[in-house]
Amino acid sequence: MMTRPQQGRTHRLTRPSIAIAAAVAVTAGVVAAAPDAKTAEPTPKLSLIAASTSVTLDSWKDDPGVYLDLGTYLTSENGAFELKVTRKSYKDPVVATQVLRNGKKTTTKALPAGLVKDFSGLPGFAQVSVTDAAGKTVLKQTEAFCPNNASGRIRPDAPANSKYPQSCPVNPFTLGSVWGVENGWASNTYAGYYAKPVQLAPGTYTAKISVTKKYRDLFGIANKPQSVKVTVRERSWEEEEGSGSAARSAAPQSAKSAAGTQGHAGHAGHAGHGGHEGHQQAADAPAASAHAGHGAPARPEAPAGRTTGAAPTFNVGHGPYPPAPPALPWALKKESLQRQAFSAAKVGDRPGQTDGSRQAPGAKPNAKRPTGKATVPDVPKPDLRSLPAYGITVSDGYEDVPGKDYLAFSANVWNAGPAKLVVDGFRSPGKELMDAYQYFYDAKGKQVGYTPTGTMEWDPRPGHEHWHFTDFASYRLLKADKKESVRSGKEAFCLANTDAVDYTVKNANWHPGNTDLSTACGQENSISVREVLDVGSGDTYTQDLPGQSFDITGLPNGTYYIQVLANPENRLKETNHKNNSALRKVVLGGKKGARTVKVPAHDLVNAN
Repeated sequence: MMTRPQQGRTHRLTRPSIAIAAAVAVTAGVVAAAPDAKTAEPTPKLSLIAASTSVTLDSWKDDPGVYLDLGTYLTSENGAFELKVTRKSYKDPVVATQVLRNGKKTTTKALPAGLVKDFSGLPGFAQVSVTDAAGKTVLKQTEAFCPNNASGRIRPDAPANSKYPQSCPVNPFTLGSVWGVENGWASNTYAGYYAKPVQLAPGTYTAKISVTKKYRDLFGIANKPQSVKVTVRERSWEEEEGSGSAARSAAPQSAKSAAGTQGHAGHAGHAGHGGHEGHQQAADAPAASAHAGHGAPARPEAPAGRTTGAAPTFNVGHGPYPPAPPALPWALKKESLQRQAFSAAKVGDRPGQTDGSRQAPGAKPNAKRPTGKATVPDVPKPDLRSLPAYGITVSDGYEDVPGKDYLAFSANVWNAGPAKLVVDGFRSPGKELMDAYQYFYDAKGKQVGYTPTGTMEWDPRPGHEHWHFTDFASYRLLKADKKESVRSGKEAFCLANTDAVDYTVKNANWHPGNTDLSTACGQENSISVREVLDVGSGDTYTQDLPGQSFDITGLPNGTYYIQVLANPENRLKETNHKNNSALRKVVLGGKKGARTVKVPAHDLVNAN
């Protein structure tokens, strides 16, 4: 099974935090008044604002570095700021298009070729310079901007909810994304997890933030830099010892305590979910990543900025890549932070602890198992597709299986639609397995048919402890001829929408449910569960434990292919069964106990 890696870091909500958050609406309301409908221009008016004129940032002695969340936001008035980002295939570059809506009329504007390299945001969007008390420039850098970052309304008559997705995807095999700042809303320009800490000595500084010229010209943004006074204060764990667990949990983790932390929390473990979340490491390493990964380089998680209110993330994507900055409504973030201030984060999927940016509980299953004749009606069905494997590494057997070499990887199966995949499991009293059924719906959402589709099994391992659907995917290591399988494994999954693979496909759900493993996958005493894979989303599982990863101890060096195969027995009904397989080339080398793997680029995607 696999495990979904996670990241764990807790943060303490302070009075300045609340004040800064509140200032967003106040400041933005003054800067951007609602436009006159009669004179409104057909394009959105974008502005850079600062939530506050001053911020206090912490630098920790045992984990030096300051994260520059300066509380600046990009506002959108006179319409929503919307970008559609796609690539036709992995052989084609990523292209971005601005979508302009004027009533029922929709037009598009192609952005310059090469402007966007991937799906994580607009590169080089913000220019930041910092001067010390003597007026000397001590820092100058540009930062990327994800329009889907932590956001909020800037005026009371703005839409109550943003229609745009939360965060920008980071899976290297993402195919399509939608970015946007809702009309009357503002999105934080801070790069969140992707921002690198900067070295600033304790003291006072002045930060100047502006939108770089190419984006000002492209989107018609006024050249109005924002100035923010910055106070850097130094803190240490030792000084916090007398403050109790709340203070300790607020301190950032050092690289030592975060060993193994990596993001995307891959389902870890599927199998699988290796604990969907990671199998738990030592209790004294609160941020150890779940699966992702055992041998992965240590990296402490960036603290969520107080102005964003971003909470720690867990299980974002079950894979080995860091999640995008969370984008929770401030009220929810505040509540989450207050809860976390009283207990240090622990690794593992459990009630209330999953991806901090996508806390959508699982859907409720039907009250009873279906009755009557099973039918597969002529209505839209899901289209399951596999992404090429990624996050590929060689590891040993750890203390569990010493002397062995394993090929670990992450695998994603996603739903290209046009209908979501819905599978219910029902348990007969006293039986260990649940009987699984796939449901079908008409255009109005009414259930119009069902068919038996295998079983679900309970995974009792720590970090998992939920129900896995047993017929979802399998993995094979093929020889160079791509035909003969030298290793294979069938993995059981608890389905969850961990990755936004392509939100441009028909019927893609930008706000999918079933993202919270602790509620989507049931409990040991559950009589029934419902697992859903929504249109546009995929589920990543990291296979990095013995029994999940491929045992390559006795394999000769050479070229192989990792095959990810969705719906291997064709038990699930789909629109197309011919696109369920994806291959990723790997080249094994080295000697026993010191095996190596080279992962060539997959067309234009150069990520292992």
